[in-house]
Amino acid sequence: MSAYPTSPLAVPLPALPAVPGVRLASIEAGLRYSGRLDLTLMEFAPSTTVAGVFTQNKCPGAPIDWCRSILAKGHARGLLVNAGIANVFTGKAGFETVQRSAEAAAKAIGCSAEEIFVASTGVIGEQLPYQKIVDIMPTLYQQLDENHWTETAQAILTTDTFAKGYSLRTKIGTETVTIQGIAKGSGMIAPDMATMLSFVTTDAKLPASVLQALLSQKVKTTFNAITVDSDTSTSDTLLLFATGVANTPDITDPSDPRLTDFATTLEKVLKELALLVIKDGEGVSKLIEITVTGAINDESAHKIGMSIGDSPLVKTAITGEDANWGRVVMAVGKAGEPANRDTLSVSIGDVWVAHEGGVLIDYDRETVAQHMKEETIKIKVDLNLGSGKATIWSCNLTKGYIDINGSYLRS
Repeated sequence: MSAYPTSPLAVPLPALPAVPGVRLASIEAGLRYSGRLDLTLMEFAPSTTVAGVFTQNKCPGAPIDWCRSILAKGHARGLLVNAGIANVFTGKAGFETVQRSAEAAAKAIGCSAEEIFVASTGVIGEQLPYQKIVDIMPTLYQQLDENHWTETAQAILTTDTFAKGYSLRTKIGTETVTIQGIAKGSGMIAPDMATMLSFVTTDAKLPASVLQALLSQKVKTTFNAITVDSDTSTSDTLLLFATGVANTPDITDPSDPRLTDFATTLEKVLKELALLVIKDGEGVSKLIEITVTGAINDESAHKIGMSIGDSPLVKTAITGEDANWGRVVMAVGKAGEPANRDTLSVSIGDVWVAHEGGVLIDYDRETVAQHMKEETIKIKVDLNLGSGKATIWSCNLTKGYIDINGSYLRS
């Protein structure tokens, strides 16, 4: 799917079974690419509710504006996704493109255009030829099937080097349900989402208010805890659809104990999808797990973790397999959060290399050196100021990132 070498951290796409109440299909529409799938339609059962989280970038794409405007209704019948052109910074024409595309999908499904969610990913500033979408919609609709998950996971990719999906089963009360999602993302990945699209579905029956509460909570420790390059995209979209086909009990409170297993499983699915995005970071060869403890609160810990994960000096040290803990100290100090040099401790690969403001002269350098050769590098920082904690995930920075982004418009 990508013109670039497959990430060394790539994970094979698992079996993605049918989710009751979901049909989907992808097609080659020739919107920007040729010879590949680039347009996807999902159709949901009439009972489907929806929740969403979107980019915090102040220059969002037209699809983001559209989705935000219809999300409050809490109901969805379809999802239309294109890859190649982001439909960002396209003025009134961009909004018209979304509206006409949604109307075409709604006509095929037999619903209102305001029940069709739209997402786009790709280059910024190019007009999306919506007439191609309108013209091919009848053919795309005829191809809908409950088993087209693999094709769809591939169709939404841009500079990604592998398709991303994950599926788990869990229970609400005594009823077993599926939570299954796909994602794309490789660069322009930072908290508040990124050029990251993820669509998660379940056959559970849950009101939109409960669904939104669960998603907003679980995104904090998953998709909002990853960074590839600190750039927040104009297009990131995370949507959670509940088709209501399963005979789950009526639940109106997100804290209902019958939702405990479901909420835990949802977080697992979101975390796995988020980590797959990091493992496909542009030019990536190593995953970085950063744990911050002892901060004044969790929010402060999160910001410090992101400062470490975003630091080019930390990321390039990881590439060079150099346990340069001094760069970690620097990144803590520049985060703009409360920190005390004289209480700060740092560990790499579970080996404490600095403790309360000073290097540990006799730390096990051989163990640390071996850890730096591994695919997952673990960094822990203890501020010793409070009980705040957070874990975030990042990746290293290599020449491959420059090669990919320097040639993106030609790819």
